[in-house]
Amino acid sequence: MNVPGIPKGSPAPAALAVALMLAVAGCSAGPAPAPSSPSPSTAASSPAASSNDGLQEFDQAALEQTFRDAARELRVPGAVMLLRTPAGNVTYAYGVRSFGGTDPVTPADHVRIGSVTKTWTTTVILQLVQEGKIELDDPVADYRPDVPNGANITIEQLLTMRSGLYNYTEALEVNQVLDADPGKAWPPEELLAVAFRHPPYFAPGEGFHYSNTNTVLLGLIAEALDGKPLTAAFRDRLFTPLGLTGSVFPEQSSNAIPEPHPQGYMYGNNVLTLNDPALPADMQKAAADGTLLPTDQTAMNPSWAWAAGSGISTAEDLATWAEALGSGKLLGPALQKLRLDSPQPVKADDPGGALYGLGIAKFGKLFGHTGELPGFNTFAGHDPAAQVTLVVWTNLAPTPDGRDPATTTARTLIGKIYR
Repeated sequence: MNVPGIPKGSPAPAALAVALMLAVAGCSAGPAPAPSSPSPSTAASSPAASSNDGLQEFDQAALEQTFRDAARELRVPGAVMLLRTPAGNVTYAYGVRSFGGTDPVTPADHVRIGSVTKTWTTTVILQLVQEGKIELDDPVADYRPDVPNGANITIEQLLTMRSGLYNYTEALEVNQVLDADPGKAWPPEELLAVAFRHPPYFAPGEGFHYSNTNTVLLGLIAEALDGKPLTAAFRDRLFTPLGLTGSVFPEQSSNAIPEPHPQGYMYGNNVLTLNDPALPADMQKAAADGTLLPTDQTAMNPSWAWAAGSGISTAEDLATWAEALGSGKLLGPALQKLRLDSPQPVKADDPGGALYGLGIAKFGKLFGHTGELPGFNTFAGHDPAAQVTLVVWTNLAPTPDGRDPATTTARTLIGKIYR
């Protein structure tokens, strides 16, 4: 499903749209041929019953079966889940690294994490707030005088997606280049130039629209205030303190993924899926019967997403990161409370719908984010009250019918974890 106000289409990380609705559990599980045989990885489990009243009884075998069923139904080449609960943990790998191949995916694989990168960028900004180098109510014009109406847009509105600034990844010209020249290195200033050529969606603070432009701006501001490239800021402020040895923020010229890694696939192309991630009915049928094959997107240069989505990580690192994000290991208690209290409905008339806050989303009881780049979909969330952590990634995004497979799978698993 699509949440109004959050753009669809594979280049605009649309996985958030479905993931924000994870409080509603379940997904279809009709029969479908498995793309490969599932391969369980090392898993550890504790006593069967959970002491947390909000959690269902821990059943490792049932959780693994749910994961396999979802992966088969979504026809992903490969997928990994990592679940931590007070009653037990599961790490499970399904399928293969390449379409039609035999090399199995593993939990140690590196994948592109898309918009989960936003939580890195926004955490650095909040650390700079904590250090007194910037204030949430500062106008963005204080740091970037070129931003349209920047005198009336606050740093907080960039963080909460309420600035109204146009999302450059919704521009046709960007998607055309992604298809024609996927190896292009995009300077952040070029991305902003695209955004600033388009009118805003609304006046600052008068609505919600998920826009990568906000986070690219925050990345540039963070570099200026910290006096170092964002790569170094992430390393010094986030990766090293948390021991995230498998996480990388690549240089803008790089399209490489550290080994080991799977290939990432999508059906169709960026222009075709810009306004609707679902393929036309005839192409969906062709994908189902195997006459339409997915294209390999692994070598696409992720610099078009930069601070908003070019990060790389592993399942273990994502779990550690989600727990730090939810528990506040990198922020003081007051600012962490402000952050966890910040998610608000993206639609004022739907208080039970999607929630988004200071660079963080809330999915039921889990805080975290989702990410999608062509070929990869990731979910990472942590419930600090119940001490539940869930990570899912897939090497296909989106599915032919427009679903975000990791997010859809996570939603199903959450229905098996919580009562």
